[in-house]
Amino acid sequence: MSFGHPVTMRPERSPKRFSPRRWPVRWRIAVVSAGLTFVILVVFALVVGGLAVEKLEDSFREEAQSGANNVANGFEVQISDLTGGREVNPRDVNLSRFFSAGSPVRIIDDQGRVYAATPGAPDLGPPSEAMMTVGEYTVATQQIPTQTVGPQVIVQYGRDRESLEATKGRLWLFLVGGVFGGTLLAALAGLAVADRAMRPIASLTSAAREIGTTRDPSRRIPMPDTDDEVAELARTLDQMLRELDAARGETELMIQAQRDFVADASHELRTPLTSILANLELLEERLVTGHAADSDDREIVAGALGSSRRMRRLVSDLLLLARADAGRSGPRRKCDLAAITAGAITEVRPVSGEHCLVIDAPQPVIVEGNPDDLHRLAVNLIENAVRHTPYGCTVSAAVRGEAGQAVLEVSDDGPGIPDGMADQIFARFVRGSGAADVAVDSGTGLGLAIVKAVALSHGGDVEAGNGIAGGARLLVRLPLDEQVLTAEPQSAVS
Repeated sequence: MSFGHPVTMRPERSPKRFSPRRWPVRWRIAVVSAGLTFVILVVFALVVGGLAVEKLEDSFREEAQSGANNVANGFEVQISDLTGGREVNPRDVNLSRFFSAGSPVRIIDDQGRVYAATPGAPDLGPPSEAMMTVGEYTVATQQIPTQTVGPQVIVQYGRDRESLEATKGRLWLFLVGGVFGGTLLAALAGLAVADRAMRPIASLTSAAREIGTTRDPSRRIPMPDTDDEVAELARTLDQMLRELDAARGETELMIQAQRDFVADASHELRTPLTSILANLELLEERLVTGHAADSDDREIVAGALGSSRRMRRLVSDLLLLARADAGRSGPRRKCDLAAITAGAITEVRPVSGEHCLVIDAPQPVIVEGNPDDLHRLAVNLIENAVRHTPYGCTVSAAVRGEAGQAVLEVSDDGPGIPDGMADQIFARFVRGSGAADVAVDSGTGLGLAIVKAVALSHGGDVEAGNGIAGGARLLVRLPLDEQVLTAEPQSAVS
């Protein structure tokens, strides 16, 4: 069987897996908020940190210079008290009370000679009027004014920078912690604000999802309490749903009117077609038994008769489908699906050619339905199997009750259904090509569509596939009659 050419779909290129475009909106808002906050805090930390460090450096240098000045002033006072202005060697002066604990101090002259120093004081470099950094010390110098004549005496006061560096480190650590802490708080605040802002959107999304699932545009969109852009969106969506609901109602009315028209027109066409067909059959009989017409007339009448029969069958197919689409059904009663299938086998056998038709229906299977529609269902299934299998193949029809359902199975030992076509063969106007198509008329492509329509109208379903041997296998499942289901346990007990 061949039902057309497969369509090759080109896969769409999806965005990168971790692309920000695929992030939720609340995450993007939080990231933007945190990013802006981070930039602002970094600039603020750099400016404030730079000013604070500069202030600490200035204060540290002022304290170092103040220490040098205190030592120099005390040294000058002591010399004046001891000598009364007489020349005194600085080595003879007691300097210990001017030495600050933990701060190295050296008393030198302008030639670099050391007069006194704190224990363990390192070399603080040559004397200089400017403040210097020597190793881990900031060195401040101050000249000692004396009334003696001789070399200039200078105080070198060193202050350890360790405390300053520790303070600067704590300052930068605090600023860095503030930057990251502020960024984290901005991210959390962004998430909270975004979540609150997206809550009405989530409500709209949930309502739209429910409408999409139920396909019911008559449902309404919830309106937010605030009158903002989200409320405007909700009103727009609600108005759109109202218009769609109205359009759907109009479309359903139009489709129902078309179905009713097709059903009524098909029904009305059956009467003149039946009359034409009866007249042609009568005319054919007279031409065959009489001698007034030649063979050409008989061929013309035979051709018209065949066309009328095909037209009658097409109208019957359209009428059945139109009635099914319009929700109409003929009178129903309890009927035996096994007997109906046997009658279908009898009807198809004269046109089955060299096919072997077999039926397996050992006992009645009672369903409630329209006998004519069910007969048409069975005939179409058997004819479809005959048409699409080579000559000499076996077509089997089996009817049985199974798990509260009546099952009609039609299988064959032909080439089977091509892969991927099992779901398409029940569509309307789908035609195939088989080795035995010449055995019956070419068909309209509505045979299996009618099978599905009849099964669905009777509360059942159809399925298609291939059997274990490889041939096609079509199943129709219909609900068993309720009285039969009630009687089954009683018969089992008896």
